Amino acid sequence: MRITYLTAGAAGMFCGSCMNDNAVARELIKAGHDCVLMPVYTPIRTDLEDMSVDRVFLGGVNVFLSQKIPLYRHLPRWMVGWLDHPWVIKSLTAKAGKTSPELLGELTLSMLGGLEGYQRQEFQDLLNFLQNNIRPDAIVLTNLLIGGVIPQMASNADVWVMLQGDDIFLDSLSASHRTKAVEKMRRLVGPTKGFICHSEAYAASMRELLGIPESKMHVVPLGVAISDFSTAALPGLDPSVSKENAAGTQDDSIHLGYLACMAPEKGLHRLVDAFIELKRNPQWKSLRLSMAGWMGPQHAAYWKEQQAKLRRSGLDGQWEYAGTLSRQQKVEYLSSLDLFCVPTEYADPKGIFLLEAVLAGVPYVMPSHGAFPELHRRIQEFHRQGVAGDLFRPDSQEDLVSKLQRALEQSPKRALPGPGLVSELDISTHAKRLLGLLQGKSVSL
Repeated sequence: MRITYLTAGAAGMFCGSCMNDNAVARELIKAGHDCVLMPVYTPIRTDLEDMSVDRVFLGGVNVFLSQKIPLYRHLPRWMVGWLDHPWVIKSLTAKAGKTSPELLGELTLSMLGGLEGYQRQEFQDLLNFLQNNIRPDAIVLTNLLIGGVIPQMASNADVWVMLQGDDIFLDSLSASHRTKAVEKMRRLVGPTKGFICHSEAYAASMRELLGIPESKMHVVPLGVAISDFSTAALPGLDPSVSKENAAGTQDDSIHLGYLACMAPEKGLHRLVDAFIELKRNPQWKSLRLSMAGWMGPQHAAYWKEQQAKLRRSGLDGQWEYAGTLSRQQKVEYLSSLDLFCVPTEYADPKGIFLLEAVLAGVPYVMPSHGAFPELHRRIQEFHRQGVAGDLFRPDSQEDLVSKLQRALEQSPKRALPGPGLVSELDISTHAKRLLGLLQGKSVSL
């Protein structure tokens, strides 16, 4: 089957949607399908081999300039096309500031207008490439916000849309822009073959928001790449073997870990506050806080606030920030943890980091909103040994502290999940389910 993925890059940061799209494309290609992964806006960043083509469509620089400068929209393609090269976009967006809400709202409405918007030339270039170079049987969009030309795409291929955070973006717009954007998105539902979510809860909320018929909404449970999450790659799973620190000496500390963007929406501040509260109890004198993840310049002040809270509490030397991690570093980092928690402020529709922690055998405490309740049920249904988890009420800091304390009192120990759970969470299982859907079959769970 000839499949094209349009995946929106995230301006240099690790993005769960990009990583998932890249991993799925990799599996489909391995299975013998003609799958082309096409980045839009910016190049993607992933911790596995990058499967995307060496070209960016709807390039962020051209999209922005077309929005801001009327005359720019009429320049010939040979004059502006070089701005879509990945290295140019990377260099020009590396230190880009936050776009104003007003401009972001107008840009969103223009993009949703497709050929009727200011980015007509960029969209026409995309359509020409799809029709003349690829001719796909199915096109999968990473979100509906890049779907302005779905009506034109649908004349030559089945168009599917992966919904995995569109509502979060919409909530960042002004009320008037949000209302208009939702109206435009609803008009794109008709020509779209189907919509895909990773959880029933998110599917229900997006059906209501966008007026999607139930027959067009499908749930394909999330999967992740598992090849390097193995006993060999994860030392310390044998409880008879003591953990060692960087100096090679025995480490009796209990490591509470966080792995996500160092951002307010991921709830880092809530975990820092919970850690400070737990450390007031002498029982947890050996508890350490480990943090890792991408941090953009817009979050520098936020991170300084968290450091200041830890310092004022006298906890210097009892926490660490490992920075942005490579794939191997991530596996090693997860292997060093005893308990995992990312207390997101928003209802995360994916939760890839939880699945990776579980594959590393790390017990967890996560918020009971978004995809996490369903992920928790999947994990508990399939696990046959060791991997323990719990959920806390997302509106209660007290419940977060209580659930973390309860998990610590149970002496959390890492234990590799059984083969049933590993198979259920494997990206190959996810890819097979997705492929079956694109081929007109029902999703088999």
